[in-house]
Amino acid sequence: MRVFQIQRISAIALLVFLTIHMTVVHYLPFHIDFGRIIDRMGQPLWKAIDIAFLFFVLLHAISGSYAVLIDLGGVARMKRTLAASAILLAIVGFVYGTLTILAFQPPV
Repeated sequence: MRVFQIQRISAIALLVFLTIHMTVVHYLPFHIDFGRIIDRMGQPLWKAIDIAFLFFVLLHAISGSYAVLIDLGGVARMKRTLAASAILLAIVGFVYGTLTILAFQPPV
């Protein structure tokens, strides 16, 4: 799949996740405080939503950065190195973020 197609698909997913985030967190009657956030982070569904949100944010950011760098004339010869670096950075960010989300346990 081409980079611009990945960028478009992740943008659509981000619109969905941002709509969910803005509706649930910032608008009444769903406006929540820190206590509700702690409770929500203990629920597997919200952890899955947060992990999917993280995945699409990283995918969108990395593919967009890669596309911009490839458009630069002098960088195009290092295409494989840039792709490998971008993929490695995305994997490290995803693993770190996912472990952080999964490790969170609300106090009992």
